[in-house]
Amino acid sequence: MLRGVDLRVEQAEVVAVLGPSGSGKSTLLHLMAGLDGVDGGEVRWAGVRIDPAAPGLAARRAAHVGLVFQHHYLLSELDVIENVTLPGRIAGRRVDDEGRALLEAMGLADRARATIHALSGGERQRVAVARALVLGPSVVLADEPTGSLDRASAHAVYQVLRTAANARGAAVVIVTHDEALVADADRHVRLDEGRLAVTEPLGAAGA
Repeated sequence: MLRGVDLRVEQAEVVAVLGPSGSGKSTLLHLMAGLDGVDGGEVRWAGVRIDPAAPGLAARRAAHVGLVFQHHYLLSELDVIENVTLPGRIAGRRVDDEGRALLEAMGLADRARATIHALSGGERQRVAVARALVLGPSVVLADEPTGSLDRASAHAVYQVLRTAANARGAAVVIVTHDEALVADADRHVRLDEGRLAVTEPLGAAGA
């Protein structure tokens, strides 16, 4: 349960959410995504209040929010590139070029036609990240996106997420235990027992 959390994330900003297990990090992300409702207060996207029960919220989320979960939720009946570009097909947009560019950025260009069963756990997670970014969302919410990856793959995924902020102007929120990986995030937000404990602006650590 979260208590008294007040957090604003700007466009083109990367915010890392840190804290021990059970501190409320994933809960915060679910609330920001509109997957769960708040008991008090409100959640806004681009200044517009969201209500998880409101008709049309799922369509708005699909169009504007890229979600990366701890589990990849890939479709085994589709190959890699088909999974990555699925949001585009649902939205009626051709995003094959974007999908292949994202796979290349994460070292998976040669796996575009592979089946999901042929991928390692880390490869599946990278495919899930590519799928979340393929429509160029204005908000990216990533829950432990590098938890199952080796150091090189984790760095590649983090750089792609940074590019989403720096080049595309997305607001990016990353829940992680890997503080070293996100050392250059614009802010570090720390949760402790459901409360926002510390917010560190870029460069605060060691200043």
